[in-house]
Amino acid sequence: MLSWWQRQSPSIKDSALALVLTALAFVPTVSAIGPQLGDLPKRPVDALALVLVVAQAAPLAIRRRSPVGALAVTGVAFALHQSFGYPDTVAGIGFYLALFAVGAHQVRYRRVTAVTATAGYTGLAITLHLLGSPSQLQVFVVFYLTLVVMWMAGTAMRRWRAEEAEHRRLSVEVATAGERARIARDLHDVVTHHVTAMVVQADAAQFLLDGSPEHVGKGLHAISDTGRRALTELRHLLGVLEATGDSARADRSPTLGRVSDLVEQARLSGQPVELNRRGDQREHAVDIELAAYRVVQEALTNAMKYATGHLTRVEIDDHDDRIEIEVTTDGTTAGTPAVGSGGRGLSGLRERVRMLDGELVAAARPEGGFRVHALIPSRR
Repeated sequence: MLSWWQRQSPSIKDSALALVLTALAFVPTVSAIGPQLGDLPKRPVDALALVLVVAQAAPLAIRRRSPVGALAVTGVAFALHQSFGYPDTVAGIGFYLALFAVGAHQVRYRRVTAVTATAGYTGLAITLHLLGSPSQLQVFVVFYLTLVVMWMAGTAMRRWRAEEAEHRRLSVEVATAGERARIARDLHDVVTHHVTAMVVQADAAQFLLDGSPEHVGKGLHAISDTGRRALTELRHLLGVLEATGDSARADRSPTLGRVSDLVEQARLSGQPVELNRRGDQREHAVDIELAAYRVVQEALTNAMKYATGHLTRVEIDDHDDRIEIEVTTDGTTAGTPAVGSGGRGLSGLRERVRMLDGELVAAARPEGGFRVHALIPSRR
């Protein structure tokens, strides 16, 4: 029932509130429970009294769309009801709720509305005094302060809602910035890895031009296959940017199951690679699998760029609570840095792994080459 009520539009909620309050005004047990001011001698209920009762509750149906209009109608009806000395009615609570609505929903001319309402209340207090009200000045002051509290409560609600809206806006901006950074890292990883592989394969093909046509054909086929892989992943990332439901499906995202494709691609580029996977190789969350895939991809990119021809070992251990990845290269060619692509690629990977509460270390090995080691917590 509560969830159904929360799904209703504000206009329906306001109309329901006005209807309930109007109905309660005609229920004998609760109809006389309401605010009273002036304490004038009571007079019998007549047709005008019934109209004023309805006029104090029904305008709540427009308290959000036209808060000043609702306050004006309920305020005048409340003033006339008190001035004529009709019996107290629960519908008088509508005057309080209208004040709260003005504080919460009125956007323009708030000060003018406050001054006008204060002047109207002052006129009502003077009128009741002239009609012979026995109430003292402090009674009118206390009642006025009660009205001010209702107004301020609505104002506090208005400020709270504005702060919540600002908080949601900032959260969306942060999430958007994070998603853009993630896609930028993915674009970097895809372009760097595949273009590096294509360059290495093209260089190797040049040395095969004087060889057999079969070897040349294999080299060109490897370049073509690498290009198609790059286009596939780029299309996926562009689909994510377009936020289309079909292109953002998880089965198009690189996963640990496709690490063997990376290894095969590196081998076609002339890089000797050994792959060793241990554990039950179960499926993980998409972000975990993608992070692990990118770690291997970046490490192999470094190997092809800075340790061409040297043996590279890829070891993946799928533990109960974490995925452990270690990529080592035996040595590097002379004059090249031990750990390549240490700028955007590895720093982006460190940030990606850190967001998953993991850690990544990339450093040169004392015996030569480099080592990339990552621990990524896995969630069942």
